[in-house]
Amino acid sequence: MALLEVKDITSGYGDVQILWGSTLSLEKGKLTCLVGGNGVGKTTLLRTVMGLIRPWGGTIMFDGKDVSKLPASTKAEMGLVLVPEGRQLFTDMSVYENLEMGATNQRARPNAVKNLERVYEMFPRLKERSNQKAGTLSGGEQQMLAVARGIMADPVALIIDELSLGLAPVLVLQLFESLKLLREEGITLLLVEQNVQLALAISDYGFVLAEGKVELEGPARKLIKDKHVRAAYLGL
Repeated sequence: MALLEVKDITSGYGDVQILWGSTLSLEKGKLTCLVGGNGVGKTTLLRTVMGLIRPWGGTIMFDGKDVSKLPASTKAEMGLVLVPEGRQLFTDMSVYENLEMGATNQRARPNAVKNLERVYEMFPRLKERSNQKAGTLSGGEQQMLAVARGIMADPVALIIDELSLGLAPVLVLQLFESLKLLREEGITLLLVEQNVQLALAISDYGFVLAEGKVELEGPARKLIKDKHVRAAYLGL
């Protein structure tokens, strides 16, 4: 059953159209990836789904409800949570304070203590640095904090934009392992990622975006063997 259904979405900035009828869906409890090159509209699609950009056309259904025109704050209250590209942390605040900020909506507050234990168990380094300012963390630690803050929002579906961007391979692998744990806990995940090979290797299902439209979709294991995907994105 699809938890999130995005159908024929058109969107853009000003007079510039970026999305040309994009369609994708997230199956409940699955890890889905959206991959593609730079500038094809991946982040624009996420921002539109989240309500940060109003769609020009098409529909967005979440948990059986039409949320196409709802603001991001309302969607977060419903459990649709975004970990944005670039982390967007409060750099002058401590790790703990940043995590607290993730649990400010009504949905998350009752589970804040439980979710704090959960993220500290998943990312022990954050517990060790709980009183440290977020701006003094390494890039990998900041990305851990961004994901952890998303978990503090008590998501039903967690959307993560460019998890691996600018990080050392060993840290990328650690973060991808955390996604497996979240999937095992029943959280529905959408990973938007330039590292096509790694994203497909970890995912259950994948969508390939090109020029503002979904060009290919299918089980991740099949996509990673697809001749076009291998030639265009994996250099094989």
